[in-house]
Amino acid sequence: MKTRHFDRIGNGGITFTELGFGTAPLGNLYRAVSDEDAKATLDAAWATGCRYYDTAPLYGLGLSETRLNPFLRGKKRDDYVLSSKVGRLMRACPPEQRTGIGKFFDTPSRQEVYDYSDDGVMRSFEASLERLGVDRIDILFVHDVDIFTHGSKEASDRRIEEFMRSGYYGLLSLRDQGAIKAFGGGINEWQVAQTLAERGDFDLFLLAGRYTLLEQEALTSFLPLCQKRGIGIVLGGPYNSGILATGPKPGAYYNYSEAPKDILERVAGIEAVCKRHGVRLIEAALQFPMLHPSVVSVIPGGQRPSEVESNRALLDAKLPAALWADLKKEGLMRGDAPTA
Repeated sequence: MKTRHFDRIGNGGITFTELGFGTAPLGNLYRAVSDEDAKATLDAAWATGCRYYDTAPLYGLGLSETRLNPFLRGKKRDDYVLSSKVGRLMRACPPEQRTGIGKFFDTPSRQEVYDYSDDGVMRSFEASLERLGVDRIDILFVHDVDIFTHGSKEASDRRIEEFMRSGYYGLLSLRDQGAIKAFGGGINEWQVAQTLAERGDFDLFLLAGRYTLLEQEALTSFLPLCQKRGIGIVLGGPYNSGILATGPKPGAYYNYSEAPKDILERVAGIEAVCKRHGVRLIEAALQFPMLHPSVVSVIPGGQRPSEVESNRALLDAKLPAALWADLKKEGLMRGDAPTA
């Protein structure tokens, strides 16, 4: 698999595989996955050449990190890149009080406690090292200081202030000491990512679903800022929760909910152009974000070996330049989206 080297501050940098593996599904997101099936999926990802793995304490309330532990144990530490997140601590609780009931299944009984302070960052980092069983984590992302998670701009702003007053300096110190290679934010909205980028010295953002074949509003100001500052983008959710993989069929998912009519119609238009060029919608959806110079890796995730292997095969599809030109011509893609 092709790689992209990222070295913003001259500390040797990080070499990303073009496809990373997002491990939220292995935290039993939306359905329970057995330990055996989780291991088979991770083994399949490694066999495809994937060497970048992203996780978080939230995913399965620690389960994702603990499942990575035996998988990574037999690997040379310099052979892979690992990122996790800070901002939530996992506290033991009665089963009926655990976080994510109806979203995460068959997980430890843990309750998330938001803590974006310096102390919270350090405690989260140390707990992740223990669950993962590794001696270092390459990248730490502050997790979910956004509106999607906290419910309003006011609540998001309070969390940003909490983090920038305290936890930010903890991450800065860890990077300066060489304990991590880079830090950034794992964010659901590009506007919030831009706020952070304007206020601090961030290396990378894991942007979930906000620069895709369907959505390019981040080109308005955030992605140009990233290019100017040398900030890298890990692009999560390239299928916008599913619709760019399944197509605009009834019940297709967009942003974790059933897609509204206008989204179904727009995707139908994109798919029609793809078909004219003999391209599958999912092929265009996976490859499009990689054409932006700030994107260092795309992480579609997967719960089964077949999904991981399918994502890898999509990289080999040859897409004609005329596809992007026609999407722009028909108003289905921003004219300033990089396509070469």
